[in-house]
Amino acid sequence: MKFLVDAQLPRRLARWLNAAGHDTIHTFDLPNGNKSTDAEINVIAETEQRIVVTKDADFVNSFVLSGRPPKLLLISTGNINNTELEALIVRAIPGIVADFQSHAFIELNRAGYVVRS
Repeated sequence: MKFLVDAQLPRRLARWLNAAGHDTIHTFDLPNGNKSTDAEINVIAETEQRIVVTKDADFVNSFVLSGRPPKLLLISTGNINNTELEALIVRAIPGIVADFQSHAFIELNRAGYVVRS
């Protein structure tokens, strides 16, 4: 699975996903770094068939209104430390990967994840 991790999430998350066998980049690694616009992120996600991983509700609005990005993983845990976030991802990622085969929008919260679309 291919992911693009947005600026509000730690680079450590991208490194963990890479270590788990997923082709993952962080916005910090893009040409404009963490100043990449949502539109730029959407183009990369579409071109490279990446799932955008974000906490940003603007991506939810864009997904609902225009189907951009094509696939979205919303992290809605509120403030959470990196260790707790990583533990949530470790538990949920096998199911998330499986569900992205037939769904386009998944939300990860402290209790687990919910398929939205």
